[in-house]
Amino acid sequence: MALTRNFRETVIERVNRDPAFARALLDEASTLFLNGEPEAARLILRDLVNATIGFEALAQELPVPPKSLHRMLSSRGNPSMNNIAAIFGAVSKSLHVEIRAHVVEPEGDQTHA
Repeated sequence: MALTRNFRETVIERVNRDPAFARALLDEASTLFLNGEPEAARLILRDLVNATIGFEALAQELPVPPKSLHRMLSSRGNPSMNNIAAIFGAVSKSLHVEIRAHVVEPEGDQTHA
């Protein structure tokens, strides 16, 4: 049997040693969320919270109980827009970045050329 590492531990270690990776995960989570894939976005956010501020600190910042945050960021979670915005804000603050969204034409769209 091959030995494997725990995925969450791997993500936490990579986020802690590679700020560009952490920013890329946050970028991916926000892009997924805005493009209609909230489940995938929540799972990436969960990993980022674990790797950065942690659920206890996030719970104090929002304020929302840690167990509620865990449920919100699960694959079947359903956080309110206010909570998801607050979570994105807390994670981006911990990474010392800001999130900006831009509207662009879809690739290959020739209707406005």
